[in-house]
Amino acid sequence: MLRSIVMTALVAVGLFCAGEAASAVPAAPSALYALPAGVADDPARLDAAMPALARRLLADDSDGASGGDSNQRFRLQLAAGDYAAAERSLEAFAASATQGPVPVRPNVAHYRLYARAKALQARHGLGFDAALERAFAETVATMDDRRAGVAMRVLNAEAADAPRQRRALADALAPLRARSALDRDAALALVRSYLAERSDAAMSARLPALVAGDDARRYLIQRDVTVATPDGATVCATVVRPRGAPARRPTLLNFTIYADPVTTLNEARRSASNGYVGVTGTSRGKGCSTDRAVPYEHDGDDAATLIDWIAAQPWSDGRVGMYGGSYEGFTQWAAAKRRPKALKALMPSVTGAPGIDVPMEGGIFYGFQYYWPFYVTNNRQVDTAAMEDEARWNRLYRQWYLSGRAYRELPQIDGTPNPFYLRWLSHPDYDAYWQAMIPYRDEFAALDLPVLTTTGYYDGAQIGALYYLREHYRYRPNAEHYLVIGPYNHISGQRGTVATGTRLRGYTLDPQAQIDLGELRYQWFDYVFKGAPKPALLADRINYQVMGANEWKHAPSLAAMAQRRQRFYFGAAVDGDGRHGLLATPAGADVFAEQTIDLRDRSDADRLVPGGGIVDAELDTAGSVVFVSAPFAAAEEFSGLFSGRLEASANKRDFDFNISLYEWMPDGRYFELSRYQSRASYVGDLSRRQLLQPDRRTVLNFEAGRATSKRMQAGSRLLAVVSVLRNPQQQINYGSGKPVAAESIADAGEPLRVRWYGGSYLEIPLSR
Repeated sequence: MLRSIVMTALVAVGLFCAGEAASAVPAAPSALYALPAGVADDPARLDAAMPALARRLLADDSDGASGGDSNQRFRLQLAAGDYAAAERSLEAFAASATQGPVPVRPNVAHYRLYARAKALQARHGLGFDAALERAFAETVATMDDRRAGVAMRVLNAEAADAPRQRRALADALAPLRARSALDRDAALALVRSYLAERSDAAMSARLPALVAGDDARRYLIQRDVTVATPDGATVCATVVRPRGAPARRPTLLNFTIYADPVTTLNEARRSASNGYVGVTGTSRGKGCSTDRAVPYEHDGDDAATLIDWIAAQPWSDGRVGMYGGSYEGFTQWAAAKRRPKALKALMPSVTGAPGIDVPMEGGIFYGFQYYWPFYVTNNRQVDTAAMEDEARWNRLYRQWYLSGRAYRELPQIDGTPNPFYLRWLSHPDYDAYWQAMIPYRDEFAALDLPVLTTTGYYDGAQIGALYYLREHYRYRPNAEHYLVIGPYNHISGQRGTVATGTRLRGYTLDPQAQIDLGELRYQWFDYVFKGAPKPALLADRINYQVMGANEWKHAPSLAAMAQRRQRFYFGAAVDGDGRHGLLATPAGADVFAEQTIDLRDRSDADRLVPGGGIVDAELDTAGSVVFVSAPFAAAEEFSGLFSGRLEASANKRDFDFNISLYEWMPDGRYFELSRYQSRASYVGDLSRRQLLQPDRRTVLNFEAGRATSKRMQAGSRLLAVVSVLRNPQQQINYGSGKPVAAESIADAGEPLRVRWYGGSYLEIPLSR
């Protein structure tokens, strides 16, 4: 069950950031591109070889037949040394925009700057630093504040990106140690990574001073502003105000535990470039604060304190809006729970809800959350080295899985204390510990401020994002709370496809799905604070992109996303592969599908999991029961949240399970739709574990927390994979009834046997 756990975690907690969207280039004829021996280990040989490689790639794609658009072309022209042509291609690419409701414009400011500097160097015989300074004056300094604010997201990150760029170049060169030629895709990838690394290396020494000078001309910047909390701690803030602006104006606040000084300045600057006071606040113990960093527990009080401080400043008009994704979405709701008077609007994105979907989901603790505390508490910024130590974490999970030791013994296996994770493990119920962090029940009724939530169908934190939305509607039915959701992951769900490009895990997004959520942010706050029109995308409360239909739809509620709900009952085996039917009517009370799993078995410790794409030819069904419907006679739209009634029995007091839904398309490929995961004892109530009676039928009624919208083809089938969970990546429930964190393989006993009876059904939201 080996996967790349570090990138999975980066996506899940919102740490990965791309300066620009990657662009997939369609496969071309299988020409091979030879490079001289030794280029993988000799930078001088590599520099000498790259222009010829780039020129050949350009020549082979002179008609653009294999996808040579301006995005790829400018890179090849730069690598070939044709800087004037590269500038023309960059100009065309930078001016392009998608046709979605919030158009995406590519952010290639660093390449435009590099191309101009190289052109000036070649034309006038300047040294590179002098050429770079002149190029900056001609390109960046002439931008208006809004364009410059976007450009600085990549220009200010050059030095920070250098280690990643070096690793990417090393990876692209690695195949050349075993062979002397690359296919076209690998050659293009090499040019891309080479250019990124070399441009970063060339500009990184001089660029910070140029950026700082431009900032000083446009803004008043205060760094390391300290604000005392009522309990004697300190939080820190970066404040950016536009020069020559009115004396008082609204403030946009991003409150974060990710105290990266580059990112904190970028966020505050961009808000200032849009006419606000931009403030980035950091959790206690981060940045200039010398307190002990503690995730989740103080952020609500501390953010509220910072909001009160902002409202008292001479540059504040007394109104504060909050925005941000992942942890920064949580801090918005945590602050709103305290109801600071100046807090007037929220824009939370891909927002986890502590105790609901982080660090566990359905009561099951995730493994990738184990090493996140090291990332955010090891120092006063962020410990990237610990976060990206893939070998360490893969080794830890494999050792734990093979040993069969209790889950709470992970720190002993790793050899490093992890008190925060152990504290979370001691609260497996959604109890008062978690309830104190974010609004709880009736507290949502008091939240009269407008909210715009964004998330994605493939966002690991979608459950949390929708939890806040649903609870807000439940306790305040007239809440002005909008949702924007589409085929996005944890990154694009907070920034849009400007961050991830047009392809996601094998799926090419519809043109209408390509949006810039950063631009939507300022449309939203301009509507709230400046009287601007409401963003056109927010045509109703629920605004969702229908995959495969290339359109956005709008509904007054999550339930109204579908015209009807259709039940699909679990049936008997229907083919020699052991697949079972998903039926229009119940198969009978005594019909059942049975699965047996030996919880002591570790023979799959190194299993490579097949599939994993949104669109994929393979599907992982190991240890699962697969249910398949009849083909749809006409196209059907799956839009909304699926639910179900599971009639089951087990020979133990508990078990963990997952239901994954796919469209099984007529061409044999699978399209990932949605899923539901839970510990059986928590299906009814996350705040109270209710153990099963062994070998007695029980009914588990559930509603999934992940919405989706997909236009399914005529002839497609609905396919459900029902799995009992046991893998190295998350807690294992042995079913003894003891606290799961304390269970070990010694508690496994006889193999787990689960029967899913014919009264079970999935209820799917459909439209035509």
